[in-house]
Formats: sequence, C-alpha cells, structure tokens
Amino acid sequence: MPATDTTGSVAAEPRRMRADARLNVDALLEAAKAVFAESGVDAPVRTVAERAGVGVGTLYRHFPLRSDLISAVFRREMDACVDAATEIEAAHPPGEALDRWIMRYTEFVAAKRGLAAALHSGDAAYEPLAEYFATRLAPTLERLLAAARASGEVTQDVDAAEFLGAVANLCHGSGPAATERSAPAQRMVRLLLAGLRTSDDDSAG
Repeated sequence: MPATDTTGSVAAEPRRMRADARLNVDALLEAAKAVFAESGVDAPVRTVAERAGVGVGTLYRHFPLRSDLISAVFRREMDACVDAATEIEAAHPPGEALDRWIMRYTEFVAAKRGLAAALHSGDAAYEPLAEYFATRLAPTLERLLAAARASGEVTQDVDAAEFLGAVANLCHGSGPAATERSAPAQRMVRLLLAGLRTSDDDSAG
C-alpha cells in the first residue's frame, strides 16, 4: 500500500486516472461523432472504439449501452450548437445571426444520421435526449427569432420548435454520406429562412 505523505503523491494518482478517463471519453465521443456521420447510429461500437484508439471494454465501461453513447454524442453536439449562438449573436446583426445559426444547426442535423429515428423511436432511453433537444435548442432559436423580429428583419411569427422540426425533416435525405444530404438541405433551409422575411401582402400577391 502506498505511503501517505504531505506532498499529495497518493492523491495525485487518482487524479491522473480521472484525467486519463476523461481523455478516453473525449476520444470516444469524437470517434462516435465521426462514425455516426459516416455510417449512422447503428454502426458497430467496435468501429468507434478502434477509431478512438481504445478497447471495446473501455467503451462499455463509460457507455454500457449504445443509447448511452448516442445520447452523449448528441448532447455534446447540441451544447456546441447552442454555445455557437452566443458568438454568432455578438458578431452579426440579428437577421444574419438567425440565418447563420440555423445553417449551423442544419449542418449538425445533416451530419447526425439516425438522430430523428432515435428521438422518435419510443425507446425510453431517448426520452431525456428528446427533452434536452427541446429545452436547449428551441429557446435558443426563439431568442434569435425575437431579436430578428424586433429589428424588423423578420416579419413572420413562427414557433421555434416547429421550425427546428421542419429543418430537421429537410435534412433527412437518402444519400449515404452527410455531405450528400447537406448541400440540398441547406438550399431548402435557405428558402425557409427567406419565407420568414415574406409579409402576408407579399404572399397574397
């Protein structure tokens, strides 16, 4: 048993282990992000472990169920998408900030094959993920929409959650690669965004 001294050497070992574990988790999430984008959320977990440079046992130690890994990846990506809004708002006028963030969200959804299927699968394991999606992303878009309406750059009133759902539906193409879905989806999403600038009089005319 290691001796205890005043230098804290015994306590340092657990801290190093926790740091190593954190690095493993980060590597697994980055690997899973890439693998899911390429092959969908049903890709073999062994592929994820190999890309992360760890053993399958390490993967299961941190993520005992596939749903745990999927949820962790999506939560991290959703957080990154939400955090990006603050930077975009600070750098651009409200209307442009709205557009830029929606396109950022479009890239996120287009690269996450199987996200909608997971959210709507009825699997209880994904219920917290669906709630997280609604409580993190929808309020962010509502804030951007409100600012754009206040500035006069957006004239239409739209429900944030419904708009996010519409964008997600446009991203669910049949192409095998995320890049094949992303370009058409972006074109269609830009049309949605243009519609926010259309007044009722314009629509009637």
